[in-house]
Amino acid sequence: MIFTETKLKGAFVIDLERHEDDRGYFARTFCAREFAEHSLETEFVNTNASYSAQKGTLRGMHFQHPPHAEVKLVRCTRGAIYDAIIDLRPGSETYGEWIGVELSRENGRMLYVPRGFAHGFLTLSDDVDVTYQVSAFYTPGAEGGLRYDDPAFGVEWPGSIVVISDKDRMWPLVEPASS
Repeated sequence: MIFTETKLKGAFVIDLERHEDDRGYFARTFCAREFAEHSLETEFVNTNASYSAQKGTLRGMHFQHPPHAEVKLVRCTRGAIYDAIIDLRPGSETYGEWIGVELSRENGRMLYVPRGFAHGFLTLSDDVDVTYQVSAFYTPGAEGGLRYDDPAFGVEWPGSIVVISDKDRMWPLVEPASS
């Protein structure tokens, strides 16, 4: 695997090292030793899957509050998504900043999302499968979220949002800091 740290400290884009032949390819998508060498989480307690039928489906922006904050390792196994994360870590030099990365079956790319980040994605095609490993069990009372269109963060989605849950549409806007 090839680990590339993003401008958001601790968040990595991980590219697969494909070993190809006439059958296709083989690639490792997780290795505890390689993750540990990059000081990344090596213990995941759940692997989740989501399916989205329609291009323009938005899921997010989700996180869990401490002490249930979770690391996510996200991979698109069919179709393509625009995966976005926002740094919500108090005291972080990049607090409030975001990045977006295209993940697709074709590029095999993964996104490592550290604790303290909001995460969401927009489907760029129909029939999208996403899998993600998480380091903490889902705790309903610790669930949090941000509006996908909150001007406090300015995430630029690369397409129209056609399908979104009421819950994701209704997260409150972040109040601007008092001066």
